[in-house]
Amino acid sequence: MEVQHSDESSHDSLEEIEDISDSGSDFEVQLKDMKRRKQTTALLGPRAVVDEWLDSYKQDRDAGLLELINFVVQCCGCKGVVSREMFDGMQNAEIISTLTKEFNEDSVNYPLCSPGPQWRKFRASVCEFVQVLVRSCQNSFLYDEYLFSALLALLTGLSDSQVRAFRHTSTLIAMKLMTGIVEVAVMVFAQIKTTQRRYDAERSKSAEHRASERLEELQATISELREHQEELSSMMNATFRGVFVHRYRDRVAEIRAVCIEEMGVWLRENPGDFLNDGYLKYLGWTLHDKQGSVRLQCVRALQGLYKEKDLIGRLELFTSRFKERMLCMVLDKDPDVAVEAVQLLLLLQQRTEEGLSEEECSHVYPLVFASRRGLASAAGAFLYHKLCSAMSSEPQETDMGSRRAAFFNLLVSFYIQSEFHEHGAYLVDSLWGVAGAELRDWDTMTSLLVQEADQGRGLVDEEEGALIELMMCAVRQAAEGYPPVGRAQAKKILSMKDKKTQAQDKRRITTHFITLLPQLLAKYSADVEKVTCLLKAPLHFDLETYSSTGRLEKYLDLLLAQVCGIVEKHTESGVLEACARVTCALSQDKYTFSGRADLVVSQLLDSLTDRFSSHLNELLQGTADEDEVYSAATALTRIAAFSSAKDLTSWKLFEPCFQLLKSGVESRDIDKELMVPALKCAAFHVLWEKVRVANSTPTKAEVKRLKKEVRSFCVVCQSCLSVGQPEIRDQAFELLCDMLLLFGVSSVRSQPTLQPLAHPPSDSLRFDMAAFLLDYVFTEPDDDQLSGEAEGVEEVKMATLQRRRNQLAGYCKLVIYGILDLSTATDVFKYYSKFYKDYGDIIKETLSKTKMISPVQSAKTVCLSLQQLFSALAPECVGGGQEFGEIRELAKRLAMSFGIDLHRIRKPLVSLHMDGIRFALREAAEVEQPPNLPFLEILSEFSFKLLRQDRAQLSAFLSAECGSAAPSWPALRMYQRSLQSGSSKPREDGERSATLSPHSTPAAKRRRTTPQGSVSSASRGPWLDSSSIHSNVATPGLTSTVQRQPSKHLPVTHNTQASTTGSDKGSIISEPESVDDFSEGGIHNNLATPGLTSTVQRQPSKHLPVTHNTQASTTGSDKGSIISEPESDDDFSEGSLQRKVEPRRRSKLPIAQASPSGHCDLESHLTMLSLIEEDEDDEGEEEEPEIEDFESDDSDHHTDFTLPSTRRSTSYLEELFQ
Repeated sequence: MEVQHSDESSHDSLEEIEDISDSGSDFEVQLKDMKRRKQTTALLGPRAVVDEWLDSYKQDRDAGLLELINFVVQCCGCKGVVSREMFDGMQNAEIISTLTKEFNEDSVNYPLCSPGPQWRKFRASVCEFVQVLVRSCQNSFLYDEYLFSALLALLTGLSDSQVRAFRHTSTLIAMKLMTGIVEVAVMVFAQIKTTQRRYDAERSKSAEHRASERLEELQATISELREHQEELSSMMNATFRGVFVHRYRDRVAEIRAVCIEEMGVWLRENPGDFLNDGYLKYLGWTLHDKQGSVRLQCVRALQGLYKEKDLIGRLELFTSRFKERMLCMVLDKDPDVAVEAVQLLLLLQQRTEEGLSEEECSHVYPLVFASRRGLASAAGAFLYHKLCSAMSSEPQETDMGSRRAAFFNLLVSFYIQSEFHEHGAYLVDSLWGVAGAELRDWDTMTSLLVQEADQGRGLVDEEEGALIELMMCAVRQAAEGYPPVGRAQAKKILSMKDKKTQAQDKRRITTHFITLLPQLLAKYSADVEKVTCLLKAPLHFDLETYSSTGRLEKYLDLLLAQVCGIVEKHTESGVLEACARVTCALSQDKYTFSGRADLVVSQLLDSLTDRFSSHLNELLQGTADEDEVYSAATALTRIAAFSSAKDLTSWKLFEPCFQLLKSGVESRDIDKELMVPALKCAAFHVLWEKVRVANSTPTKAEVKRLKKEVRSFCVVCQSCLSVGQPEIRDQAFELLCDMLLLFGVSSVRSQPTLQPLAHPPSDSLRFDMAAFLLDYVFTEPDDDQLSGEAEGVEEVKMATLQRRRNQLAGYCKLVIYGILDLSTATDVFKYYSKFYKDYGDIIKETLSKTKMISPVQSAKTVCLSLQQLFSALAPECVGGGQEFGEIRELAKRLAMSFGIDLHRIRKPLVSLHMDGIRFALREAAEVEQPPNLPFLEILSEFSFKLLRQDRAQLSAFLSAECGSAAPSWPALRMYQRSLQSGSSKPREDGERSATLSPHSTPAAKRRRTTPQGSVSSASRGPWLDSSSIHSNVATPGLTSTVQRQPSKHLPVTHNTQASTTGSDKGSIISEPESVDDFSEGGIHNNLATPGLTSTVQRQPSKHLPVTHNTQASTTGSDKGSIISEPESDDDFSEGSLQRKVEPRRRSKLPIAQASPSGHCDLESHLTMLSLIEEDEDDEGEEEEPEIEDFESDDSDHHTDFTLPSTRRSTSYLEELFQ
């Protein structure tokens, strides 16, 4: 706390309180006035301020106390002043009632809840002032039975006020006073013990050596100290029972948090008086509080207790009763609470004799893979402690190397048993803060890998694979200096110290692995996973080291030889792509040895090309045997892997690949092992040619040849869409999406040299691609193909779904970037509801992007989608049945996608309704009842988004379409009612509130936390905020050619905020009826610890739409306001905050009636109601229910802990669309 500000908030308030007028201005204006007049006391600290006030108190204690009381009142933000007449002639309750009437601020804010750094300093200054006041009076006025008794009586009354500002401020001051008194009580107790020892020592002397006067003096001192102790105990008891017992369960979370925070201080500072079941029970109950801030203070208070070894024995009963709750809190929905809970469990493990069992530790272990880095790091510290404990329990190792080897053995065993493979980077990052030295010990890790298993200390095959993965993850973390993708909220800017450490780590990695990597590659060259992982190491080398000394060049030759040998051994795409990345990194022109590396790669590609070419004629003629086909296929697969990373156009592979593809399609004698790599090679050849043309000045012949290649390749891919082998079919579709995107009109428009290469899709190609979606994407998984596999069925399903999502995203990009017309999106929108769990996020983003491109056309496309589905219905299903209901459900979901800005979507919605009306009333004049008339029921699902004037316009348009004599068809009447009321049928309260007039009066005492008419950032995609679609759209990521799959390593974070924040006076925590309920026998029967249902976060299902609770929670600043929330955030209209307030009983307030024209008076009265709460539950507070009755609003068991997902992470969606 700054001394200067303490003076501003304390001394100025005390000195100049008399200058504040009764009518007054806003309290902030008054405090600013004081700040301008602070010059005379700017250098005084809190002690000087207190000393000055004590001098005035000694001269006139009534005037001094009155000044202090007014100081407290002003700290509450009240404009009223306690006059001398009020002080002399009124009781505290009457004074508080008078101040309540004068508390008529224009804002519900008060100093303790006001935002900004100055008010945070104000709070700290008030707390310090109170502490200094107690310390200054500890030997005098603390025992005069006037000052502190009167002050505590006033604070107790204010803490029971219905005005939140009074209650919050007085509770804070009372709790700080209590803390100061507790500290004084501890000192008095120590003085009694010291004086008693002196008395006993003096009394034990013989009669001739004993000093009677000394004994009498010590006895008098002891008596005086005991009197002081009794007075302090009386004040502490009065404050605890008068303030704490009522306010620790206040409706306002901040008040509850203050009480629990100070309770932790009392227990720690004065365990003799407070560390017993009668006080510990409050911490146990508050572990179940609804608000994270309160649970956070409770856990921190317990941490302070468990850090003291002397107190552990007295916490055994508490630990046994509430350990289960502490274990559950590691999955708390509040990440800060979860972190502190893990640290608390670590203290339990370290300080208590019994510690935690393995089953209990299993609650913490998985958190090392959590997406939140703070929580994962805390879990990493816990795991590190457990590993070190396991090492210490074994015979002491003689040297550091042996201890490190034992550490890695235990870590590898944990990683294997955790079964969270492919997420080693997250485990390494979790341990990086506490085990950074061990994880940088490359010598020990490589020595374990080099050892043979038969030597006794070697690793088995599975352990070697796990250690290699962890070692490469540590190499990446040390070389890059960043946590893995998904752990960091934003890209961290490294400090100079971090950059220096990073450079040193990179040099150490290079120096160590340059010599050992060829040896490790030679040992594991036959193992695909191990060698793929090891090939990541050169990407983090300081490659200039190879040319620094001549003796290291031989290791470069060894590395290249091993890479070429691995290419010759394997055909898996993963290991081949890893080899391609390494060779391309070594072939960069900036290195002096790049020529040597490029020569080796060229020789390898020459041999592969020759092998493929030698079998080409036989393949085209159909005379090749199995060996020749296999040899050509493996060679082409290896070439395809290198073509993705290196320009191979000089090898001129397009023509032979195209001939092979053409021959296979025409003869239908298709070998997928040949066709798939041939498709890749041809596609990469075309892409590298486009890059070359874009970066040079090509001739017309070159442009013509490339255009012919593009057209020919697209024709072959279109033919492959109808083949029976899914691998070829899927690869062709993905490459088609890429080709059409890269050679679309919008992509080549900005480069004149590429404009002749524009290749729009033909009508037949559009039809075939749409048919592909219907046949192979929007279809249920074929269980017949998976039923024969006992193991790995889920993995196959996930891989299939991932591939389909990739294909759908590729098609949607063609719509978004203008390659396909917006009307083609109907083939996607029709399945929004049916396949929401699999493709909902992709379709929703496509809807959003199309609205940016053309809002009206997008709305027409939505209507067209529904029309197509309606037209496909069987005649008996029209107007009813399950299929018709599914179309209506889809219409509801699509209506929700239009957003909350009703003025912005007016034109699109009107266009949608007009198209729907025309479709429904088609042939109305020719037949008795139009066949499409039931479509109006579907169209009515969009009516609640219409504004009043648009409903009138559509009603007139409907009448015109129906003719002069409008028939009374049921569907028509339903649609007309929806235009009148805004919905197709009577809605629930929540939905009905969204259709109120935009001019409806907002509910009192609630304010939007986001600007009116804006969309909360939490409700939008993170990549939607900064992106907009205009005429020039940057080329997105490709569908098939992106080599890395970031989604496999991205943690998915679900963060649904708690819906309940207490507001005012009332009980949030239910208290047992007596202190005895915490006894050994009573707690088991009467204190059944609630489960995790009150604090864990609700995670939306990955496959189900998230529904919004129509019963809103109390999040405002007043008691008892229950607000009905619309079913969707989109249901709010711009410029108004429409809420339905549940009727409730008001307390009687002495407010003058406002005149009909007194608008200002009405606003004043509403503000008065916003500050004063109704004590509706007085009778309910008389009875204190058992803790079992406490239930949280969050009644599910989903948590904030999420593992890195290989599926639908946000960044993966970014990859699909950008």
